[in-house]
Amino acid sequence: MLALTNGKILTMAGQIFEKGTVVVEQQKISALYQEPVPVDGARVIDVSGKYVLPGFIDAHTHIGIYEEIYAEGDDTNEISEPVTPHLRAIDAVNMEDLAFTDALQGGVTTVMTGPGSANVIGGSSVVLKTSAKTVDQAVMKNPAGLKAAFGENPKRVYGTKKKMPATRMATAALLRETLVAANNYADKIRMGKMDPDKLPDRDLKMEAMLPVINREIPLLIHAHRADDILTGLRIADEFNLKVILQHATEAHKIAEELKKRNIPAVVGPTLVSRAKVELKDSSLKTAGILAKAGIKVAIITDHPIVPIQYLPLLAALAVKGGMDEDDALKAITINPAQILGIADRVGSLEPGKDADIIILSGHPFDWRSRVELVLVNGEIVYSSGDLGEGVL
Repeated sequence: MLALTNGKILTMAGQIFEKGTVVVEQQKISALYQEPVPVDGARVIDVSGKYVLPGFIDAHTHIGIYEEIYAEGDDTNEISEPVTPHLRAIDAVNMEDLAFTDALQGGVTTVMTGPGSANVIGGSSVVLKTSAKTVDQAVMKNPAGLKAAFGENPKRVYGTKKKMPATRMATAALLRETLVAANNYADKIRMGKMDPDKLPDRDLKMEAMLPVINREIPLLIHAHRADDILTGLRIADEFNLKVILQHATEAHKIAEELKKRNIPAVVGPTLVSRAKVELKDSSLKTAGILAKAGIKVAIITDHPIVPIQYLPLLAALAVKGGMDEDDALKAITINPAQILGIADRVGSLEPGKDADIIILSGHPFDWRSRVELVLVNGEIVYSSGDLGEGVL
């Protein structure tokens, strides 16, 4: 049993305790108190003057798949075929990627990682804890969503090969074609349950599509430009799909379309140059505009596009762009947890949730603040040493 006491606790569940206590027992948060309290049998760490928060969550990365040691460590895009729903991110994640250490040192304890945006359908993403010996031990949710990309990337990759898609029209057509095929496959399976002779041969591509058309997992729509976002929404409406919008660079232009469909947006990365045409209207204001419109927003690094340890810096920049500070904190804690469907375990400090806890020297949006202690599943996995000798 462990008690963190005397710290300023930002629970992200609507309460702030100025000098509170968090009690950890058997990998979970067992209790929270508004004041310092003695806890019988607990190892006590005094975190006076520190900030105590739930571990940060990055809802869109390529960590473990797109390693910083680039050539051999890049398994992000299978560019031999434009429709590859049967690819699984879990099969490419290397837990030895140095970025997992960087994540912990930056207070990021949960991530979603997945394929890149070269393909119309790139494969399934997975939600992981950032501290584990193996990827299977790290998994929180798999599959967590199926990647579909709109805009420049698929047409650039395959247009140069004189292959579909070379246009935005072809990208949409290939996605629709695959969704229709998945629905037909599902119909054959239903008929096969009544008449085994009608069962179709097993098709891994179509199997991977079934959770999407059954609304069990979301379609992860990679889109920057407003027109590409609208194409994604049009197809989602047509096939009655759950959707998470990724990047959302021009989503502020069509916020009402997201709002009326109750579609969340994971926004970013914003600390990058306008490296391609569809980023021309990139702005620090987007996340705040969407949040004020009532859209659930998460802020992302798209690691390694922005190194994952700078996730809180991106949230701070969103505040600079006009986002409410509380909304920005939610955008890297409870909001991504809710968007990814893991809020029953992480995203806030509440009894019964996983003890994924970070201790900072100051407010998370102060660039001078340091992460001093990180717990994942109740275990201390990183210490800066600033809380005294022997913390580990």
